[in-house]
Amino acid sequence: MAAAAAAAAAAVGGPQPPQAEMPAPGLALDKAATAAHLKAALSRPDNRAGAEELQALLERVLNAERPLAAAADGEEAAAAGGGGGPGPAEEEALEWCKCLLAGGGGYDEFCAAVRAYDPAALCGLVWTANFVAYRCRTCGISPCMSLCAECFHQGDHTGHDFNMFRSQAGGACDCGDSNVMRESGFCKRHQIKSSSNIPCVPKDLLMMSEFVLPRFIFCLIQYLREGYNEPAADVPSEKDLNKVLQLLEPQISFLEDLTKMGGAMRSVLTQVLTNQQSYKDLTSGLGENAYARKSHEKYLIALKSSGLTYPEDKLVYGIQEPSAGTSTLAVQGFAGATGTLGQLDSSDEEDQDGSQGLGKRKRVKLSSNTKDQSIMDVLKHKSFLEELLFWTIKYEFPQKMVTFLLNMLPDQEYKVAFTKTFVQHYAFIMKTLKKSHESDTMSNRIVHISVQLFSNEELARQVTEECQLLDIMVTVLLYMMESCLIKSELQDEENSLHVVVNCGEALLKNNTYWPLVSDFINILSHQSVAKRFLEDHGLLVTWMNFVSFFQGMNLNKRELNEHVEFESQTYYAAFAAELEACAQPMWGLLSHCKVRETQEYTRNVVRYCLEALQDWFDAINFVDEPAPNQVTFHLPLHRYYAMFLSKAVKCQELDLDSVLPDQEMLMKLMIHPLQIQASLAEIHSNMWVRNGLQIKGQAMTYVQSHFCNSMIDPDIYLLQVCASRLDPDYFISSVFERFKVVDLLTMASQHQNTVLDAEHERSMLEGALTFLVILLSLRLHLGMSDDEILRAEMVAQLCMNDRTHSSLLDLIPENPNPKSGIIPGSYSFESVLSAVADFKAPVFEPGGSMQQGMYTPKAEVWDHEFDPVMVILRTVYRRDVQSAMDRYTAFLKQSGKFPGNPWPPYKKRTPLHPSYKGLMRLLHCKTLHIVLFTLLYKILMDHQNLSEHVLCMVLYLIELGLENSAEEESDEEASAGGPERCHDSWFPGSNLVSNMRHFINYVRVRVPETAPEVKRDSPASTSSDSLGSLQNSGTAQVFSLVAERRKKFQEIINRNSSEANQVVRPKTSNKWSAPGSAPQLTTAILEIKESILSLLIKLHHKLSGKQNSYYPPWLDDIEILIQPDIPKYSHGDGITAVERILLKAALQSRMNKRIIEEICRKVTPPVPPKKITAAEKKTLDKEERRQKARERQQKLLAEFASRQKSFMETAMDVDSPESDIPMEITTAEPQVSEAVYDCVICGQSGPSSEDRPTGLVVLLQASSVLGQCRDNIEPKKLPITEEEQIYPWDTCAAVHDVRLSLLQRYFKDSSCLLAVSIGWEGGVYVQTCGHTLHIDCHKSYMESLRNDQVLQGFSVDKGEFTCPLCRQFANSVLPCYPGSNVENNLWQRPSNKSIQDLIKEVEELQGRPGAFPSETNLSKEMESVMKDIKNTTQKKYRDYSKTPGSPDNDFLFMYSVARTNLELELIHRGGNLCSGGASTAGKRSCLNQLFHVLALHMRLYSIDSEYNPWRKLTQLLEEMNSQLGNEEQQPEVPILYHDVTSLLLIQILMMPQPLRKDHFTCIVKVLFTLLYTQGLVALSVKCNEEDRSAWKHTGALKKNTCDAEKSYEVLLSFVIRELSKGKLYHEEGMQECATISPIAWSPESTEKYLQDFCLHFLRITSLLQHHLFGEDLPSCQEEEEFSVLSSCLGLLPTFYQTEHPFISASCLDWPVPAFDIISQWCFEINSFTERHAEQGKALLIQESRWKLPHLLQLPENYNTIFQYYHRKTCSVCTKVPKDPAVCLVCGTFVCLKGLCCKQQSYCECVLHSQNCGAGTGIFLLINASVIIIIRGHRFCLWGSVYLDAHGEEDRDLRRGKPLYICKERYKVLEQQWISHTFDHINKRWGPHYNGL
Repeated sequence: MAAAAAAAAAAVGGPQPPQAEMPAPGLALDKAATAAHLKAALSRPDNRAGAEELQALLERVLNAERPLAAAADGEEAAAAGGGGGPGPAEEEALEWCKCLLAGGGGYDEFCAAVRAYDPAALCGLVWTANFVAYRCRTCGISPCMSLCAECFHQGDHTGHDFNMFRSQAGGACDCGDSNVMRESGFCKRHQIKSSSNIPCVPKDLLMMSEFVLPRFIFCLIQYLREGYNEPAADVPSEKDLNKVLQLLEPQISFLEDLTKMGGAMRSVLTQVLTNQQSYKDLTSGLGENAYARKSHEKYLIALKSSGLTYPEDKLVYGIQEPSAGTSTLAVQGFAGATGTLGQLDSSDEEDQDGSQGLGKRKRVKLSSNTKDQSIMDVLKHKSFLEELLFWTIKYEFPQKMVTFLLNMLPDQEYKVAFTKTFVQHYAFIMKTLKKSHESDTMSNRIVHISVQLFSNEELARQVTEECQLLDIMVTVLLYMMESCLIKSELQDEENSLHVVVNCGEALLKNNTYWPLVSDFINILSHQSVAKRFLEDHGLLVTWMNFVSFFQGMNLNKRELNEHVEFESQTYYAAFAAELEACAQPMWGLLSHCKVRETQEYTRNVVRYCLEALQDWFDAINFVDEPAPNQVTFHLPLHRYYAMFLSKAVKCQELDLDSVLPDQEMLMKLMIHPLQIQASLAEIHSNMWVRNGLQIKGQAMTYVQSHFCNSMIDPDIYLLQVCASRLDPDYFISSVFERFKVVDLLTMASQHQNTVLDAEHERSMLEGALTFLVILLSLRLHLGMSDDEILRAEMVAQLCMNDRTHSSLLDLIPENPNPKSGIIPGSYSFESVLSAVADFKAPVFEPGGSMQQGMYTPKAEVWDHEFDPVMVILRTVYRRDVQSAMDRYTAFLKQSGKFPGNPWPPYKKRTPLHPSYKGLMRLLHCKTLHIVLFTLLYKILMDHQNLSEHVLCMVLYLIELGLENSAEEESDEEASAGGPERCHDSWFPGSNLVSNMRHFINYVRVRVPETAPEVKRDSPASTSSDSLGSLQNSGTAQVFSLVAERRKKFQEIINRNSSEANQVVRPKTSNKWSAPGSAPQLTTAILEIKESILSLLIKLHHKLSGKQNSYYPPWLDDIEILIQPDIPKYSHGDGITAVERILLKAALQSRMNKRIIEEICRKVTPPVPPKKITAAEKKTLDKEERRQKARERQQKLLAEFASRQKSFMETAMDVDSPESDIPMEITTAEPQVSEAVYDCVICGQSGPSSEDRPTGLVVLLQASSVLGQCRDNIEPKKLPITEEEQIYPWDTCAAVHDVRLSLLQRYFKDSSCLLAVSIGWEGGVYVQTCGHTLHIDCHKSYMESLRNDQVLQGFSVDKGEFTCPLCRQFANSVLPCYPGSNVENNLWQRPSNKSIQDLIKEVEELQGRPGAFPSETNLSKEMESVMKDIKNTTQKKYRDYSKTPGSPDNDFLFMYSVARTNLELELIHRGGNLCSGGASTAGKRSCLNQLFHVLALHMRLYSIDSEYNPWRKLTQLLEEMNSQLGNEEQQPEVPILYHDVTSLLLIQILMMPQPLRKDHFTCIVKVLFTLLYTQGLVALSVKCNEEDRSAWKHTGALKKNTCDAEKSYEVLLSFVIRELSKGKLYHEEGMQECATISPIAWSPESTEKYLQDFCLHFLRITSLLQHHLFGEDLPSCQEEEEFSVLSSCLGLLPTFYQTEHPFISASCLDWPVPAFDIISQWCFEINSFTERHAEQGKALLIQESRWKLPHLLQLPENYNTIFQYYHRKTCSVCTKVPKDPAVCLVCGTFVCLKGLCCKQQSYCECVLHSQNCGAGTGIFLLINASVIIIIRGHRFCLWGSVYLDAHGEEDRDLRRGKPLYICKERYKVLEQQWISHTFDHINKRWGPHYNGL
């Protein structure tokens, strides 16, 4: 034991005794022995001695004094303690703990043993921000439910409504918790309720833990106390805190590991953390240990500095014993600013003030007198858990601590204890949060914890009951907001007592309050908690107090003079605050008021809401008129009131009148919401333009889908309620007065508006009428069911535009409180959607933009459900209303229902709920009728400032009135009244139906003296009197809306209070009128003599442009009156609307019908049909002619537009063969001597000449597409497991690389470089749009681009530009060679020379050195374009020679460019030439020009005639052995190893241009013999020994026949015989035979093999011939491709037509005797295989059948990719990348933007795009599901190839719905890659600066 003690002492420090040098294993043994000894001692029944011994040991080991002191005093001390960071002592202490816990055994075995006792009923996995988790709405009970990926995939969620999401704040897996989710959704691991079969934990297993852990945790707490220093006032101290936390990392991690051991260990930890006794013993600080005392003092200081007191024990502390009474918050009279909360620490207040620099807007502080302070200020810790949480908060929630505290939650006992502790610290959390500099991170961590605690209803209820959770939360919220109050300037600036939050403060601007609000919303979602809240009057009062802080915040004042200098953006903070802090809790409460039994709650809320409103009106000193030019969009109290009213009527069957206040209060209530509606109209009329853009932003946010049902909807509803209960005349006049258009409503043609500029009048009038229409026709809260509302919302959105599923979900205003139960994507949403809309699947135009799947309204929706009122209410942008009308018009035209420009249709409304019947009185009040009459009259008389929109709304209102008229009035009663009754007023009664027919004769008007009305003589007084007595009514009085309103208001007030005269101040309205404007008005009397009906009929004439156009329909068809709903009237323009109204008026009363008929008779006396006079005919003809001319003009314009459009399409289109602009203008006769080119810049045309060359606009790009061809058909898949890996061995590029390096090992370098082609990777591809320009024009064009300051998507310095005509991307100009394009026909005449002569000519022509042509402009351009071509690709793709910079390199590179372009064209044609010349690739090819440039440069490098392969092909060499004699020099490459296509290009490019056709044919014939021989050799190597001997035999028999040289059997047997002389066939190990397929070689299969072997060469050659000589390619079937191409190339004599099957050998035309030359070729092979038989054989088997290149095949479901890659570590830096990406060409996994994998300033993706695609990379971004393309120095977002079930992309996986591959999109992507058209098709390119 002594040894152990000594070791412990050594561990703790002090002068180190020699034992410390003991080897570590010994020490460990000692620890183990000690631990075992102690465990034994403790297991005895009397374990006191053992316990004491253990305590002593722990005292020494776990001593907090030393190590952190070192940390605190900085480096020196740390160094003294043995290196920086936690000294060895700490690790030592941890080692001791582990040993002691394990009680002498191994720690790992101990962990395993404890785990065995884990009753894993819950998963409880805790994650931090950015973790990918799942949420299943089908299985979740709480909306916050989340699952880790593992549990999700192991459960069964098929067909459920789930999504994947990135955690913002962190969370924990709820699998196994039946409080939060349904058990059916548990995964396999957590389904079994496993507690039953887990054995009991043996006592001794965890015995040591119970002793050791308290000390360990106490030690940790001491470190935390020690490390915390109060931050100085000015310096934020995060650094120090983080340092402490880093030092404590191992300890906290150790605790975290313990929690992961499972349930058994957790319950021990719970005991330790919650045990009050051991906490008291250890931390009381009363012991003799000085250190412990000091530590306790630090703790007390920390408490104090947090503004908390440590109560003496005798103080009763509120939270522990719930106080009596309903609530600690029974607040007395909180009026205006007599606040109730304690002032915050003044010190921290002041410096915050200073930092804000608020100046004049001094914060308002509320004095405290009655609040229970204990909630805010008192904290007492009774257990480790409580103090641990305290420090966690103090240190601003370090992630590790949070994770540890959360990991414990599966333990039920702990969960309760921790929740209580959390609630107890709630106020403290808020204070820390407010001070924090990192409030965002901290908010996330707080919510991470609280969402785990408060989502559980049972727990929330328990804490509410035992710890006053609601009181605490409301108080804390109130307290928090009180710190940023300012005086409200609404209404009465000087005397206002109201205070509001200041939206400019950080608290609101940064949303610091959201954790607290979100907790509050969370607990209110539980019914039991919400009920307590709604029952508790004190709480409701406090809460209304809180809400009133937001009432009237962010006040806008209209700038009248100059533009506001600084546009504040605080408005968003205000909207967010109202939505989150007021509206969401409101929706939460409303969701519990759904049934009749909950009436009481509604009454409570309404009562306190009205009280708060009354206080507010008093505080702002409000009487009856709102202050001018101010508006606030924030009236949460009004909205609370409105929403609870609505709920009461809709769900609780409450009588509306029982919860309404008196009339005076209603009048006050309507003012501010009405003010907002008027201000909206003003803002849209640009009257607030000096306030900047932000005011428009507010108007938009107010109606925007996330806010509308918490803002505009309740406002309109409240106005509807007020309107249904107030006097209608008063209401209507208030509306027009608020909208400032009262002065406009006069019969006079001129008027003065004192409050509104003339230019705003029209739009304000439209605004007022539109508002009335909305007010009267909206039924959202007046009787529609939820499903009807959903349907109406959806129809409105779909009518504006086709929508994707996700945007619809976003646009339909759902209940902002997620717990309301209507979940988007719920059953009703989908069923309504399928009822009203059709799905349009996404379509793809090549080169077009990617479409998404869209929903579009069904025809019957347009027909019956299109509701313009709803559309106007829901549009954020005014243009959307227009868009809906345009779509409606298009529908009517298309379906033939109406050809012209229709008016918005009138839609029948759902019936009103009986409580709101009063609303319809608005339609039947004289005021409205006078307004309608006046407006109709003004429109008819064409007064200024009226519009079709005004008329439309007027008619709409009339129609509404007719639809909602009272019961039919009896005709007798109306006429009986006689003239006396209504002598002095406009209308007799208030019913619209009867008022419509009332004639108004004279009207007195006030007009300016200048008005035309004044000039007329008014009728003489006598006649006027007599007129008066004759007509049934005298002069209608001047009607003043304002006076009318005042009168009504006075009446109402008098009714309410006797001392009204004191209340109402006389209001003078000359406040706004210009001084001296009154006397210029004079009174005139107008003669009118119209009724509404007669005005309507005249209007019909006016609209139709014909006299007497209206004829009552019922006179012809009496049926109409019986069934009036005729579809004919449902769509149409104003004429239809008038007809519909007249018909309804006639239906409503017989009188009206009669009067309509009379008016029609009066206007149109029945006239006998008269003959048309000549003059009239003339005018009619004129009309007709004009009409026709107009139509013609329209037609021409339309045609012109469509032409222009089609030109634009052809110019912009990239991939369509039909629309090509021909590259050269060639005439039909082939004799043309010179090609003529058009310059697209200067527009001149002419030939290309030496000094003024023309060039083709080309794009040069390096390409590795060819290198991706593979020789097997099996597609490569993207790897989605560790086993699947992609190895690039079978790609074309790799095979060619291996071949070249093999040749270079054994043969002479310069010869090797002629034997192959390069450019499979990084080859240069040249493509053109086909447009030409003068090269000097191009240079000036580039100059102008360089000086252009506009931001371009390309880099002019790199020579990039866009074609001036078609805007296609390009980067070089390829000069056109002067001379003919279709080569002169004399070159094409077949010559009769023998092949031998031609061979000689070819040799001579090649021998001539190519003198470089004289220095002309053309040659300069040729040189510069060659330079461009070289610079297009990287050096590594050009230099293959062993001697750098050798000319052979350039030679190889140049002919390989030709090869690359031919091969790629072949691929674009689908890999064969069966389709003939009709392919797109051929149409715009620039190969002809390219060949001239290459040939010009290749002729500079003459090949020494010694080495020219041409000789080996066409001559027999005498001295065969000469080469072999020279041992040390490397031999030439044997001719049979040469690549024949490369030889072809070398031969042709070495010839002087232009080339003669017969020379070309000669070269092809010679090379075909070589190719055929290579095929025979390869065949002989592929087959086995028996086959060979059989062939050798059969061929030998036929050798002497006449056709021997053209028979493959003879040739094959000869080849086998020749090669048998060497060692080629000998050294076949058995393993070789395995690789070669055992084909039974029949004559057919042999023939097929040989044809396939040669076919590729024939294709390339035919393409070349097509481009050089302009001959068409023949089209053919696939099986006859060989014979067709060979006859096209002249290999087959044209007369060769045979019946028997085609034999490839018949194309052979040997220049010298076949057997001689073959044996010469075989001799070279034999001499090589003497030494290297293996390699010799490998080189002979060439693969010529490459399949087309493809991108990797992707899996069906995106999730498989995501799950594998998003956690995969990067192979370079072994971290999990933040933005992982994968290359779709080769499957490489890369970090996008990862700095860890950067190499010489290139990030990994850019680097990979250069290595894999020579500058083109296609990457799938794993976390975003989108594809990005990197092309050189630019990149673009291409889009996604994965779409969800609704055909939509999900960029950034925001919605997290399952995604499936869209094969069409992937094909488009692959097509663009293969055809190199990324640059042309994708428009949005940007530079990536190598940072991807």
